[in-house]
Amino acid sequence: MPHSTAPLLTRSTAQALSAARDAGLAEWTGSLDLGRSTGTARLHADGWDWHGVRYPYPDKTRDRTLYHFDGEDFVPVSRFAGALIKLVPTEWNVPTFEIDGIKMLPTSKESPLDDARRKVALVEPRGKAVLDTCGGLGYFAACCLEAGVARLQSFEKNESVLWLRTLNPWSPDPAAAESGGRLQLIHGDVSTQIASLPDAAFDAVLHDPPRFGIAGELYAQTFYDQLARVLKRSGRLFHYTGSPNKLTSGRDVPREVVRRLEKAGFKAQLALDGVLAVRR
Repeated sequence: MPHSTAPLLTRSTAQALSAARDAGLAEWTGSLDLGRSTGTARLHADGWDWHGVRYPYPDKTRDRTLYHFDGEDFVPVSRFAGALIKLVPTEWNVPTFEIDGIKMLPTSKESPLDDARRKVALVEPRGKAVLDTCGGLGYFAACCLEAGVARLQSFEKNESVLWLRTLNPWSPDPAAAESGGRLQLIHGDVSTQIASLPDAAFDAVLHDPPRFGIAGELYAQTFYDQLARVLKRSGRLFHYTGSPNKLTSGRDVPREVVRRLEKAGFKAQLALDGVLAVRR
């Protein structure tokens, strides 16, 4: 799906547009793509013009909500398809997303893009072929492209998450010039499609699955065996696990991951909020 170039509003930008109109100003200058760029809107009593298109002033907006134009009005960037999936603004401009109210990316201490950048650096993607198992909003992919990856194959099975990517200015667009044809984004379930990938096809793997209770198949020994098969010897893998509370869950998921990866043929150790492994 092509990426949108229409404005994206937060509550603060919507209020700023209305306040500028109420103050009698003819123009408002700011960012309507979450800090990626700035521009000037021409203000009128019944609407505002942005890049030659007339838009209405939103009636009501809420915190922690992003709004896109659906052709008639500004509506939340959310969709219900078995679960409520929502793009959520952060203080860092770069948004996160939620599924049924569960935040899917860490944002408490830094931008989710900066968080992704530190993890991607562990697999040293420059000049490499990289497998991105669970694409999400594409921040791992964005950091790989930034770092000079040669080829990136990314899977995302949730169609609604792919839709969020088309509205998120910080999600990389495979068709954009800056991607240079290096990013292949596949709508598919990597837990099944990995079996069709060739042996030793990748120099590195980034594995950022949902939590164990949601996607246990992506923590299974059989899946780790497949990761070892498609990764070249001495290839690196970063596996995000998070830090689930052993006292409440009764499990030490990161240590379980280390043991299973080592059984699959990796040398593994805890790193950041996950596991860094090297294919033996």
